[in-house]
Amino acid sequence: MEKILQNQVAFITGAGSGIGKAAAIKLAESGAKIALVDLHKENVEEVKNQIEELGSEALVLEANVSHPEEMEQCYKKTIDQWGKLDVVFANAGINGEVTPIEEMDPKDWNLTISNNLTSTFLTVKYAIPHLKTNGGSIIITSSINGNRVYKNFGMSAYSTSKIGQMGFGKMAALELAKYGIRVNVVCPGAIDTNINENTWKDNEKLKEVQIPVEYPEGSQPLEQRAGKPEQVADLVLFLASNQSSHITGSEIFIDGAESLL
Repeated sequence: MEKILQNQVAFITGAGSGIGKAAAIKLAESGAKIALVDLHKENVEEVKNQIEELGSEALVLEANVSHPEEMEQCYKKTIDQWGKLDVVFANAGINGEVTPIEEMDPKDWNLTISNNLTSTFLTVKYAIPHLKTNGGSIIITSSINGNRVYKNFGMSAYSTSKIGQMGFGKMAALELAKYGIRVNVVCPGAIDTNINENTWKDNEKLKEVQIPVEYPEGSQPLEQRAGKPEQVADLVLFLASNQSSHITGSEIFIDGAESLL
């Protein structure tokens, strides 16, 4: 593989599994050094080993992405290690509580908003001082939910956080353009990851608000299956590289036409 990110430094949240892990490996294959941020240190140790086997470098950073002090420290450690920052992938997030709005506990609402939207703000905020000098690329993982799809009943907090990321990303793209910092948003559909481990669904209560929807055969028309993390990683690599040098403030849907049904 061509080393299009040779000697660049990438900072990835939620790097221990799914899309974050696939992106970390893909960017490392392209020559980048990777700061691996995850709530659970053990999740990224294996990713670090895989990156080192590829001949690149990785730094394990354990942090709650919704805590300002912890995120600030992650960037400090990254700069102490490599002295620069080129790519930021704000990817960490949860599905959270899936329940009718009337039944949603405010604590559960805040947990989802904090882990998805506040964490994106913090990841971008603390990156800016380190990206200003030479510019760089920021990529945000949003979703088709809240942007093209609203039929997933009970996901009001999640969808709100995801459309919030979209608006934030566009605002950031304009604000940071003068520094040569590009900001783009990827919107996956169904991707084969372990995010369901961070989903708490109340099926009984959801019956009260669900509207029957009859789906055509093949809910992922392009490939007849959920997407793979590696496919999203290919898009992240493109947005991280100079191949997308004139793209900023854009949202890119990666869902095999699922959200067009």
